[in-house]
Amino acid sequence: MKKILWMAGGLLCLFLNVQAQKKNIDKVVAVLGNNVILLSELNQQYAQYLNSGNTNNESVKCYILQQILVQKLLKQQAEIDSVMVDEPQVDDEVDRRMRSSIQRAGGQDRLEQFLNKSVLQYKDEIRPDIKDALIANKMQGKITENVSVTPLEVKKYFNSYKKDSLPDITTEFEIGEIVLHPELTKAEKQKYFDKLDAIRLRVKSGEDFGFLAKTYSEDPGSSPDGGDLGFFDRTMMAKEFTAWAFKLKAGEISPVFETDFGYHVLQVIERRGEQVHARHILVRPVTTPQSLSRVKLHADSISKNILDKKIPFSAAASKYSDNKETKYNGGMMLYADNVTARTTFIPADKVDPKIFLVLDTMKVGDVSKPVFITEADGKEVYKILLLKSKIPPHKGNLDQDYAKFKEKAQEQKMDSVLSEWFQKRRESTYIKIDPEYVTCSELKIWLKPEAK
Repeated sequence: MKKILWMAGGLLCLFLNVQAQKKNIDKVVAVLGNNVILLSELNQQYAQYLNSGNTNNESVKCYILQQILVQKLLKQQAEIDSVMVDEPQVDDEVDRRMRSSIQRAGGQDRLEQFLNKSVLQYKDEIRPDIKDALIANKMQGKITENVSVTPLEVKKYFNSYKKDSLPDITTEFEIGEIVLHPELTKAEKQKYFDKLDAIRLRVKSGEDFGFLAKTYSEDPGSSPDGGDLGFFDRTMMAKEFTAWAFKLKAGEISPVFETDFGYHVLQVIERRGEQVHARHILVRPVTTPQSLSRVKLHADSISKNILDKKIPFSAAASKYSDNKETKYNGGMMLYADNVTARTTFIPADKVDPKIFLVLDTMKVGDVSKPVFITEADGKEVYKILLLKSKIPPHKGNLDQDYAKFKEKAQEQKMDSVLSEWFQKRRESTYIKIDPEYVTCSELKIWLKPEAK
């Protein structure tokens, strides 16, 4: 049951083979209670499967229909239990899905060409499906919200493993970090402001914005397209960028303004309701030796105060760290080992190699001197690291890995609760499946005994 809503996201995928659907003669492939499932809905999901890069395999439709039935049953129960989702939550999910689809399509224009309709029109069309999927997910969460496991159940789950089948646990670290970004002074930033302002004046004097963006913009994603960002809404850009984009009229050019990414000049091309089509030129200020020296002195001071016991590491992280994700949890780095859980225990092969080299020289409890690191996005920072714990490779056991086995035991119990819930609801719900699909092994559990 862990994958029971695997296709819920698929219901929302925008890469649909629209033209192919039009050629299909619609018919009812299944009925669940008052819900009718049409062939067009099934084909829509199969089109998503193909557009994700999979090869043609008609048997997959059996699995897809099974997932649609799962969602319909959850939604039906949600209506009975008055389980609802807020409209702003639906709006946020619609926007998130649209941003992802536009990016994967290579721009809004390409997506609209593929869909043969505007993005705004398509957002209205997919909104009901997105809302249904969110309601189904919330209903599933309600079914399992009170599921918990006792220590005795965790031990029982652990004992269900044969000794030779216990998982091998690799070396794991618990790592704290204080991240310090170098800051430029106003005087150091001025030359970048002046550079972009001069480019802006060239545009105002009649030079081609697109050519100047290709030549000077330091945004690798948009500069090859003349700075063109396509259409975006108020949720997709930095707040300073959004403020100017929605303030200007078509054809107008902004003054130079700053975001966390650098200095921008933008031009609005077109406005459609709550979406703006714009292009921009970005100039990124470059870290100076002086700014690095300043932040290094600051990092040295923090590190010394920690080592001298004047301030705990966790308090220093909360007060000084520039990493918003970790500063408020004691500076502890987090690792997502699956889609639902995050843990402070990070497998050795998932640790940044530059950080691993530092940890390799440390003992548990040690705090490092400031370390200069260039992060994945190119930013130069100093980090102060804490090696809170190091667990060597071993066979899974309850003493060292209780949290892992507890999570697995709870997943198993939740699966069991969900399976039992679905079994009861299937038995008490009217279900009819088209003869073409009754032979699908995935759908056997949805058939009444006399229909098998």
